[in-house]
Amino acid sequence: LMDSLDRKIINELQEGFPVSDHPYAEVAEKLGTTETVLLQKLGQLLDDGLLSRFGPMYHAEQLGGALTLCAMQVPEAVFDVVADEVNRFPQVAHNYEREHRLNMWFVLATETPEELQDTLDAIETKTGHQVYNMPKLEEFYVGLRFNV
Repeated sequence: LMDSLDRKIINELQEGFPVSDHPYAEVAEKLGTTETVLLQKLGQLLDDGLLSRFGPMYHAEQLGGALTLCAMQVPEAVFDVVADEVNRFPQVAHNYEREHRLNMWFVLATETPEELQDTLDAIETKTGHQVYNMPKLEEFYVGLRFNV
């Protein structure tokens, strides 16, 4: 269960993170808490699964890398096992289950365009399931924020 500070932390950090020598201290001060408490709370939110990830989002292509959307058809009986295998790849983010024949969707970001296909191949080899690569044709920005 989240308390009021947990909610404030999540709502505040959706707005961005300061770039400074002491960003956690800045955020903590703004929230009326300490850096130590903020770091403990973030750790607990991650440990409890209330946050699945906390970190920067990079535009891989602008940094010389590659980015693509992937989908897989995974039998329900082994879905969690395959999801764990896929999520072990550091290049994988945003893995979601969908109610569709292609029921696992994730974003793959690699440091180089060449690494993209190698990672797709490695995921197929590791899981035994085909990965459908769906690179973007056009990019749109949609701001998304959830008040908790």
